[in-house]
Amino acid sequence: MPLTGMALKRQKINDRNRTRRRPLRSEAKTRVRGAREAIAAGDRAEAEKRLKATIKHLDRAASRGAIHRRNAARRKSRLHKAFNAAFGD
Repeated sequence: MPLTGMALKRQKINDRNRTRRRPLRSEAKTRVRGAREAIAAGDRAEAEKRLKATIKHLDRAASRGAIHRRNAARRKSRLHKAFNAAFGD
């Protein structure tokens, strides 16, 4: 339990931010999973559509502080690598 007023305020702010950012992180994970499944299924058009939407969502989550920008970059890079390996680009 925080002992000072400022520590209590920081805890409230951290709780508020955490609850606001959690859905962004969860949605990012779900979209990455969906993109990977589309790539594995071999449907290029669907994989391309999901990849584009996933990248947009990862960038949004990173800009809002839900995930670190390098974490977003790493996930995007891995998705592109999987896409290129599957479809030969």
